Parts: sequence; C-alpha cells; structure tokens
Amino acid sequence: MISCAIALGSNLGDRQANLHAALALLAAHPHIILKAVSPWYQTRAIAPDGRVAPQPDFWNGCALLETDLPPLGLLHVLLGIEQQLGRERHAKWAPRTLDLDLLLYGDRQVQGPELVVPHPLLHRRAFVLRPLCDIAPDWVHPILQQTVWELAQSPTDADVTQPLRLPQTAAIRPSRKTQ
Repeated sequence: MISCAIALGSNLGDRQANLHAALALLAAHPHIILKAVSPWYQTRAIAPDGRVAPQPDFWNGCALLETDLPPLGLLHVLLGIEQQLGRERHAKWAPRTLDLDLLLYGDRQVQGPELVVPHPLLHRRAFVLRPLCDIAPDWVHPILQQTVWELAQSPTDADVTQPLRLPQTAAIRPSRKTQ
C-alpha cells in the first residue's frame, strides 16, 4: 500500500454533501483506505490569471489515503467519483459540484499526458496547502524537497485567497479495511 494525498473541492450545489459523499465513496472502495481528512476551508474561486473568479466560493479540504492502485488507476477512481456525483466538464476552471485532485503519490513523480504528480500547482495554492498542512505537515514534496508545512508558509495566491476554516459538522471516519 502506498500513501497518497488528494484535494477535494466543491462550489456548486450542497458543497458539504458533495464532499462527504465523495469521502464515503472513497472509504467504501476496496482498494482505498481513507486515513485522515482535513477540516474544510471556504475559499474564493481563483481564475487562471490568479485573480478571484466570479463564481461561488469553494469548500476545500484534503484527505490522506492508502492504496494498492497505480497512480493512473487512482486517478480514474477519482474521476469516476466526480462523474458519479454530478461533475460535468464543460470548461476548464468552471464551477463544479466536485473536484478531486491527486496531489501526492508517496514520494513518486509521474509525468504523463493524463497525470502529473506531484500536482503541478500544489506548492502555489493556499487552499490546498493549508488543509494538507493540517493532516500531513511533514510530507516532503518529492521535487521541491520542502515539507508541506514549509510550502504552506508562503503560497503565491495568499494575497488572493484567504481560507476560512469551517467547523466540522459531521465526523468523517477513516476507513479501516483489513487485508
């Protein structure tokens, strides 16, 4: 089993329900063990140019998983959950019911047409780094060789997005599968 970190986000519909449903599907998957979930953060949507986008605020968080799936296999599970929970891909950077991104896959680097790991924007995004820092502050970025905590000290979008930590309204229980 390999440890992985994913980001979760939603800015359409019932954001909390969307995120909790995604976590439930991840926890129920036979090849995934849900180990930890960060608190939720409410953040402004960011446009490709780094400015605030004119769309609803996101709820963002991160989760730690263990899996025996290869990186592309895990990506396809994440994409399937997005689709199952109503994500429609009309345009990049558009509002979405659910966004699941594979951030880190152990200490591996993956460079392919479908998947780049570590996520290429991970080190620049406060809305990813802050929740990830809550659950994995010591994880070392395999390219930059800095911990998540170190990266979270100066994300490049800190002036545009100020995450507001939201109270947990329902407990998310990590899955405990036996081998």
